[in-house]
Formats: sequence, structure tokens, C-alpha cells
Amino acid sequence: MTVIHVVAAVVVDEHGRLLVVRKRGTSAFMQPGGKFETGEDAVAALRREVREELGVGIATVRPLGRHTAAAANEPGHTVAAELFAVTLDGPPRAAAEIAELTWLDPHRPDAVELAPLTRDAVLALLS
Repeated sequence: MTVIHVVAAVVVDEHGRLLVVRKRGTSAFMQPGGKFETGEDAVAALRREVREELGVGIATVRPLGRHTAAAANEPGHTVAAELFAVTLDGPPRAAAEIAELTWLDPHRPDAVELAPLTRDAVLALLS
């Protein structure tokens, strides 16, 4: 099984809602983030991905560890994600490959289809 290494941002607003995004051509919502570029460490990759996908920077960052799950958009693959709790330096907006973003009540996650990493790892971190 192929493992895809990614970084992902766990963004929670002042109302306790979790920011999730949906990439163009997909149905599952997930954390903002993505794959590493050559030579990047995890925080550098996270800062770049958040800027590209949400059009904002990161104000604070705190590691939440490495978590694995089935890949949402690549059947037969697993994602190994370095998760980080972050605060943003402005209001996020859908940019780059992001088709849609929404704020999800983590206690009522059935509102949208969630990627396995979000459903199984991120929500557990927030409970």
C-alpha cells in the first residue's frame, strides 16, 4: 500500500467549529493542507499549503502528532499526516484547488461527507 505524506491544519474558531475544505472534483471534506515539496520541513509545508488554499497566513502553530488513515481521494493509498493546531491571521477563503470551505460543528459531523483522516483522527482530537 502506498503511503502519501502530508501536513494538515486543524483550525477551530471561537465557536468551537472546525474548518474543513473540499477540493475541486472531490466529495469529501478534509483539513486544509497537502504534500511536501522538496526540502520542506512540516511547518514550512503547512504555511505554504495554508497560504495557497486559504489565502491567509498562520498566526500560531502547535503540533498534534502524526496520524494515519485511508486516503480520501486515492483508493488503495494511506495518508500519513503531520497534524497541527493553527490559528489563522485572517479570514480564510477558498483558493487554489479548493472548491468549498465550511465550518463544521465537531459534535454534529454528519452535516457533510468527511475524509477518513478528519472523521477518525481529527474529530477524536477535538472530543
